[in-house]
Order: sequence, then structure tokens, then C-alpha cells
Amino acid sequence: MIEEKDIQPVEENQPAPEAAPSVAPKEGEAAPRHPRGDRRPRGDRRNRERREVKDEFEERVVAINRVSKTVKGGRRMKFTALVVVGNRKGKYGFAVGKAAEVPDAIKKATEAARKNLFNLHIVKGGTISHEVIGKFGACNVFLKPAPEGTGVIAGGPVRAILELAGITNVCSKVYGSRAPINIIRATNQGLNNLKSYKDMKVLRSKE
Repeated sequence: MIEEKDIQPVEENQPAPEAAPSVAPKEGEAAPRHPRGDRRPRGDRRNRERREVKDEFEERVVAINRVSKTVKGGRRMKFTALVVVGNRKGKYGFAVGKAAEVPDAIKKATEAARKNLFNLHIVKGGTISHEVIGKFGACNVFLKPAPEGTGVIAGGPVRAILELAGITNVCSKVYGSRAPINIIRATNQGLNNLKSYKDMKVLRSKE
């Protein structure tokens, strides 16, 4: 039992206890390390720079497909996601991801697309330099430059890759296979075959 005489009164406005004086390291000794909570976590600046780089890219899910694999125990269902990324300034990428859940498949495809980037030279008016036909398998994609104000006249997969690449005026037509991944690859093949204005001028002069 606590008696009244054992309770000591608390004096108000007591001075705060003095902090222990910092001891300078002696010659040949390493400086004392601060506790983990007093300094910035390792890799924080690096992760922030990565986030800033990633944020410049816009992503778009083009298609999601459910696939199955028949094994001894039955069917294993998975999902595939086709994702296109771009910064609308001439840099774009695309990839396919597969996982048991749709969000995981989209995440896989997005990460792979950011590592698989292509560069595109956009001419004045936000269009391409000349007509081109991209081919992949049984799919052909025809791309034609358009005057300013036309917009992107294209289907779903072609529109996704052209808009995220930064093209604002173009006409297109898809022939043959209508598989989204084939259309994306054919469009990418056509964009990679584009030549600059100077190269086209030299070729036409030779003709």
C-alpha cells in the first residue's frame, strides 16, 4: 500500500534534462553511427527517381484473353493481357503478360512494356513522314499521313499505339488478321520502317 509520505510533489516548469554532450571520435576511430530512424532509408532517392521516370508513361490495356492448359488434374485457367505504354512524345512500347489473375497479368505486361521501348520521329503536324505498310504474319496495317485537324482514324489496337506514341493526325487500315497482338506488331513494324524527310528526299531524287 502506497502511503502519502512516499508520494513526492511534482514541481512545475522543471528544466529539461541536458542532452549528453557529443563525443568527437578519436584519431583512427570511425564516427559513431546514428540509429536507423534518424536518417533517410537507403534507396529512397533511387526509388523516387524511378517513380518519376515511370510516371511519364501512360499505359493502356488493349486486350485481355482467358487461356487454359489441360493437365492431368484438369484445366488450368490463366489470363493474358496486352498492354501498350507511351509518353506521347515519340516513345512507346508494348508487351504481353500472363498470370492467374487479371491485375497480375496487367502488371507483368506493363513492366515488360516499359523495358521494351521504341522511338518514333514525329514530323510537323503530329503525323508520320510518309505512307507505309507494316506486316506481321497474316496482318497488314496501312498508315497514311493526314493534315492537321484530321485526328487518329484507326481501330482499337492501332489507335492505342499511335496515340500513346504521340501521333495526332493519321489514317490507317487493317487488312488480314484481326488478332490484337498481330495488329500491334504489324503497326510497330511499319513505324520502325519510317524514314526521315531528308532520306525520302534523297530516295525520290534518285527515282
